Amino acid sequence: MKVSYLSVFIALIMLMSVANVSMGATCNPLQLISCYNSITSGTPPSSTCCSQLRSQAPCFCQYLKDPSFSQYVNSPNAKKTASACGIASPRC
Repeated sequence: MKVSYLSVFIALIMLMSVANVSMGATCNPLQLISCYNSITSGTPPSSTCCSQLRSQAPCFCQYLKDPSFSQYVNSPNAKKTASACGIASPRC
């Protein structure tokens, strides 16, 4: 079952085009692949995951609006991961 979730997650990420946010950040959900285990299973995030979350934080509202990603960004484990990295939940 995990393999199918990973496949769907990666496929969705690859389908999303890279976009620029007004703050100048490049939104690329592929950069969050290091957070996959934390988001899907609740394991503690790695330092790489936290670093990537910080760089993608300006994109969270964009990801929340995309049905392909909102279930991941809005999940309890994603919120737990962001909190463990010291990143506040987005206010969109």
